[in-house]
Amino acid sequence: MDNRLGEMLVFLEVARTGTFAAAAKSLRLTPSAVSRAMSRLETRLGVQLVSRTTRSLALTPEGESYRARVSGLVEELDDVERSFGKEAQTARGPLRINASVPFGVHVLLPLLPRFMECHPGITPYVDLTDSVVDLVDQRADVAFRVGPLRDSSLLARKIGRSGMAVVASPDYLARYGHPSRPEDLERHLCLRFSFRRTVDAWPFLIDGVGVQKAVEGAFFGNSGEVVRLMAIAGGGVARLGRFHVADDLANGRLVEILKAFNPGDREDIHAVYVRHERLASRIHAFLDFFSESFKGDGFVGGACRSSNGQKGLTRR
Repeated sequence: MDNRLGEMLVFLEVARTGTFAAAAKSLRLTPSAVSRAMSRLETRLGVQLVSRTTRSLALTPEGESYRARVSGLVEELDDVERSFGKEAQTARGPLRINASVPFGVHVLLPLLPRFMECHPGITPYVDLTDSVVDLVDQRADVAFRVGPLRDSSLLARKIGRSGMAVVASPDYLARYGHPSRPEDLERHLCLRFSFRRTVDAWPFLIDGVGVQKAVEGAFFGNSGEVVRLMAIAGGGVARLGRFHVADDLANGRLVEILKAFNPGDREDIHAVYVRHERLASRIHAFLDFFSESFKGDGFVGGACRSSNGQKGLTRR
């Protein structure tokens, strides 16, 4: 087996200590082992690196040149080793994150500056899309998924749950009236999604019984953010996650309607990632931060703490 690195280390120790015996003691080798390593090195290079006398040795000009170049290589290797050793305790490196546009805009991006303050060694790369991406193909470290999980090959950490709300803008309600019961939606413009669902039906609780109410409307949006913006513009009634419209409800841009008929259904929010034999600490830190950031139906900011251990994992 090629042991070039070992021979380089022997040479550097010989150059530092000045004798084979001292180098052998420092490296916990026998003097004969050090001598053989030096002979192999010189034979392979085809030059004499040290001039030997009975009492001491000195580096030849070739030996001085070799030491200068090899020292840099070994220092660089040490830096690599230290960086990975430090990685086990200090989160660092690139982190590729995927999320839907609504979750990214209203949850991920507002919290990300705080996370970066807590973990300055991590460099986030964020990709927002409402398409469900393949983590391996997209080289994503973590993806956020809202609702049922479908990919059983991924690991997932549940970071929270979000309720749903039926909302409309004050301007829309002033023009079209305020529905008092789910049946009234038949006379309203309901904003629907152009993906996943073949039939739009919203769940309600009527007289203690859960029902699915079909809704109609002339608008379809390809993402929750498109539907939200249309609702704010007065284009109709929408049903969206509370995390998505929390600020709009607080600021009066949207009004929750049919609250008495809300069935209380909630969607799970997971962070998913590919199984690794040893999960990088930057991913641990990110998962821990967002797990601790979820309170009720909103995200309030995560705590800075080190990550150790894969807690809260569920196989999906």
